[in-house]
Amino acid sequence: MFPGRSGGFLPLGELRWQFDKAAETVDLSGLVPHELRHTAASLAIAAGANVKVVQRMLGHKTATLTLDRYGHLFPDDLDAVAQSLDAAYRLRTEGAESSSPELRIVR
Repeated sequence: MFPGRSGGFLPLGELRWQFDKAAETVDLSGLVPHELRHTAASLAIAAGANVKVVQRMLGHKTATLTLDRYGHLFPDDLDAVAQSLDAAYRLRTEGAESSSPELRIVR
């Protein structure tokens, strides 16, 4: 993505030198590479990725680590869960058709 000072491959020690110049060029002075990681995680969560997907994407050892850092970004799905449980109950007791995803008993 960025060439090194000598024109070849970018050595690890020169990453910030090039990155900082690029950030300044697009009026994002002060942006650090790690913020791009947080942005990627935030966008994945907003797109509906579950915690295990985000964990693998970021290379976290555990989902707990991911949730400790990004848990506040995951949507509160309690309403959707309540609607699905209600639909399952109605389907079982009334034989009503449901537009919810198929529900199954897990034992």
